Order: sequence, then C-alpha cells, then structure tokens
Amino acid sequence: MAWNDNNNKNPWNGNNQTPPELEKVIKDMKNKFDGFLNGKKSSNTITPKIPSNGNLKYILILILFIWLLSGIYIIDPAEKGVILRFGAFQEETSQGPHWHIPYPIETLNRINVEQIRTSEIGYRNTVNNNRRFGSNVSSESLMLTKDENMIEAKFAVQYKINNVQDYLFNVVKPDTTLRHVSESAIRQIVGQNTMDYILTEGRVNIADDIKIKSQSLLDKYKTGLLITTVNMQDAQPPEQVQSAFSDAVKAREDKQRLINEAQTYANDILPKSRGKAVRMLEESKAYKSEIVSKSEGETSRFKQILAEYEKAPKVTKERLYRETMENVLATTSKVMVDSKTNNMMYLPIDKLINAKQANAQVTIQESSIKQNNQGSSNVRDIFRNRGGR
Repeated sequence: MAWNDNNNKNPWNGNNQTPPELEKVIKDMKNKFDGFLNGKKSSNTITPKIPSNGNLKYILILILFIWLLSGIYIIDPAEKGVILRFGAFQEETSQGPHWHIPYPIETLNRINVEQIRTSEIGYRNTVNNNRRFGSNVSSESLMLTKDENMIEAKFAVQYKINNVQDYLFNVVKPDTTLRHVSESAIRQIVGQNTMDYILTEGRVNIADDIKIKSQSLLDKYKTGLLITTVNMQDAQPPEQVQSAFSDAVKAREDKQRLINEAQTYANDILPKSRGKAVRMLEESKAYKSEIVSKSEGETSRFKQILAEYEKAPKVTKERLYRETMENVLATTSKVMVDSKTNNMMYLPIDKLINAKQANAQVTIQESSIKQNNQGSSNVRDIFRNRGGR
C-alpha cells in the first residue's frame, strides 16, 4: 500500500505529519515501561497498569536486545573460550572480543591455559596467618625401594592445560587423574632404584624419569594436561629409623673422608718417590759414566807408560819406584837419622806420630786427587827425564 493511499494518510496516522524524534520515542518508551512496572498509586492498594499491545511490543524488543547483548564476551590472552550449545561442544575461541548465542542456548567456559598448577604428592601446603606450613601425608610419601628399604619422598608436579577439549570432555576429573598417574609413576620409578641412589646423586634423574612416565600415561588417557616440571621436595628415611640412618650416613662420610686423605697422601708421596727414583737413576748413570771414563783414562795412561817403558825401561822403573815409595812413605811415621853422627838427640816420637796420623786423611785425599792426574804427569816426567839424560 502506498503512503498516499487511504485518504492521504502516512504511516504515522497523521495528515502530512513528520516522523517523531528519536529522543521523544525513547522517552515515551521509558515512561510507558515505568508505568507498567510501578503502577497507579491509591490510598489503600497499588493497581498495576496493563500495558497496551503497542507498549508490550517495545518491551519485548528491549528484552530481546538486552538478551542478545549478553552474548558478547572478551577472552584474555592467557585464556581459551569453549562454547557449548545445549551441552555439546560448538567451538573454541582465542583472545579478543566474541559473541555467542546467549544462555540457555549456548554457554561459555573460560579456561586459563597458561596458568601453572601444582599437584602435591606426599605432603600438603596450608596457609595460616600468612604463613605456609607443610603437612606430611604418609599414605602417599611412604615408598619401597629396590633394595627393600622404606623412604619418605615428597614431590611437586607442576602442569598446565595443553588441550582444552580433551581437558573438558575426555576425563571426568583430569586434575585428580594427574595426581593418581603421578603417584603411580613415582612408586614405579622409586621401586626400580636403590635407597642410596635416590637420596644422593639420583634425585635429578629420578625426577626426569617420573616426568616422562607420567606424561606418557596422561597422553594415553587424553587428559589434555602437560607436565612442565617434577621436583623432589624431600627424600629421607622414615622417622623410626632416622638415628640408624644418621649413623650410616656418618660412617659413609668418614669412609669418604679417609679415602680422600689417603688419596691426598698418595698424591703427595708418589711424585716424591718418582722424583727420587729418577734422581737415583741419573746418579747411577753419572757414576757409570764416571767409572767408565776413569777406567778408560787409566787404560790410556797405562798404554802410554807401556809405550815409554818399552822405549826406556830403566828410567820408567826408576820413576815408578819413586812414585810408589812416595805414596807409601806419605802415610807412615818415619825419622831419618844420620848414622855417622854420635851425638845424642831428643826425638819427640809420640808427637810426631800424632801429627802424622792427623795429616794421614788429608794425605790420602790428596793422593787420590793426585792419582787422577798421575798419568799425564808421569808422561811429562818421563819425557823430561829422557830429555835430561
């Protein structure tokens, strides 16, 4: 129907009237809505006004508009949004503004995928008066090792959500499942190692093995969780055997201390012994070289004397005789007296003997030195005698 039909009436039921202002329309809607909610006051009762069909239409449009606006939501950078339509998965949204069909058709679940969560196994941390206290859970911490010893081990498993759909729909309680899986893996790894290894150098390796084993089971169950770190908070024997274990640890430390002391002594004495052995070897080599050289020199001297003896036997005999007598008489006490004189002389023979014995050692040393150069001096004397003769 054209606007100018029906006696030239326009859609606003007026003759050549302009459309109402938007502000006036909103104001009229507000007044009608307030009148519908508040009603008409009287002296005794409040009688609500029944809106007309036109006013009810505006109210329904406003309610529908507000309902549609309730579907707008914003996802933070650390979150993931999961839209469920009548309880079934519809879509997964990332950070930023989004819109979904409002409740009850679709519902929104916000999941923080960057939050690091902690599962405490063997202990529980409680906060009281802004102080953190740790309580022991014996049912979780007591474990049996490979060498049939009991220990109390406490672990902290840190994890985060890796797959939102698996976390929400595959497992009923994924956090509880992670606790049970981690405890099972801990008992398995601890049972495969000895007590000393767990308490000493194996702490890091055991934590890594537990992480790998637990993550493998979580992936098999499709829990949507990712283990970031596994920390061994504490590992020690049960309280009932603490004193015996302390004695064993002390004995082991004393053993290691004695081993270190022995190693230190060996490191100190062995180089000295090796150095002394090397020095003795070098001294023996030097002594050998000295004896060989001296023997070769004596041989050479003898050959030279032999050659001169063959040339002049009488002179050589005389020279050898004199040298021999000189060496013999040098170490004896002797007094030379002229047999032709008849005068009585006083000879202090005892003092002469004592003085001679005191100089005997010096004479022996000098004679040994003299013998070293005797060969060359004898050759020179022989040639000198022959020249003089």
